[in-house]
Amino acid sequence: MDGVSAALETKAAIRDQALALGFDAVGFAAADLAAETSRRFRQFLDEGMHGDMGWLAAHAERRAAPRALWPEAKSVVLLALNYAPDHDPMDNLAAADRGNISVYARHRDYHDLLKKKLRQLAGWMAQRFGTEVKLFVDTAPVLEKPLAAAAGIGWQGKHTNLVSRGHGSWLFLGEIFTALDLAPDAAEEDHCGSCRNCLDICPTKAFPAPYRLDARRCISYLTIEHKGHIAEEFRVPMGNRIYGCDDCLAVCPWNKFSSPTREPALLARADLTAPLLADLSKLDDAGFRALFSGSPVKRIGRDRFVRNVLIAIGNSGTPALASDAEALLADPSPLVRAMAVWALKRLDEERFTALRLQHLGAESNQAVRNEWDLAS
Repeated sequence: MDGVSAALETKAAIRDQALALGFDAVGFAAADLAAETSRRFRQFLDEGMHGDMGWLAAHAERRAAPRALWPEAKSVVLLALNYAPDHDPMDNLAAADRGNISVYARHRDYHDLLKKKLRQLAGWMAQRFGTEVKLFVDTAPVLEKPLAAAAGIGWQGKHTNLVSRGHGSWLFLGEIFTALDLAPDAAEEDHCGSCRNCLDICPTKAFPAPYRLDARRCISYLTIEHKGHIAEEFRVPMGNRIYGCDDCLAVCPWNKFSSPTREPALLARADLTAPLLADLSKLDDAGFRALFSGSPVKRIGRDRFVRNVLIAIGNSGTPALASDAEALLADPSPLVRAMAVWALKRLDEERFTALRLQHLGAESNQAVRNEWDLAS
């Protein structure tokens, strides 16, 4: 058997094994990135659009050059898991008294599942082909979406996320770097055409142009990555989105070709599909950790999560929730206290005014004044 035939057989064997392990899509790319991809990534950083995500800039060199992670790498096997929901995730946005959690976080942390499957495939490759391998999920400094596009799994849409002709917007990605020299698959073409659905739906106008994202305006960034107070201009557009946002993904026309995930571990938990805001506002640290055990939500911590919940309460238009906001005015967290003030003002102006006079008395300190000023 010649070298070309052997390499094709190797690829076919890896693909078959990956699909047998439950992956939904497999592709192969060179352990390299196009110069244009690196240029656009550096522009994104230079313009400060990564916001608080300093880890993106800290590992910029390695992200822009996959072989900087592992010089011996010749090829990358791209693996994808379908996590498509069985309903329209935007349906929850109309439920004013409930919180909306991004589809990807309504079940166990996908990193655990993806890593398990990647380890199984990587171990099989090492044994079958005697090759060195290294595996990565999205916590590693890898620009996985451009690599997935180069491997033919999909293309980066105008919202900068990966879109697949067979799975729409709903794919988790993982990578296995290998010393095997495997011919790359053909890159997927861009099939967005003239569609602007993802750009036009964004509540906070986070896309300054097609294929460009300003993370500082993105609700996913604001509710998950941003550690401080959320600017007032973004609070009302957030609606009841308390962890992430699926709007730009959900409106993609290519989702009509997707099917609900067949992976049991990725099925939504009933208690995270549309949880009551009143219940979430009462979570202390222990309660938060218990509710979100094994969930990606857990990593942002109770205080930032309740900050998000209070913004949703303030947007609910439900006066009955004003008491839940008032109950948090003396919370130990300044993030929580400030948004409790804001939510109370939105729901009960008279009660807000009365309490403001009490809290801004002569004994109040500047920090307390600042919290009330955030809502004034």
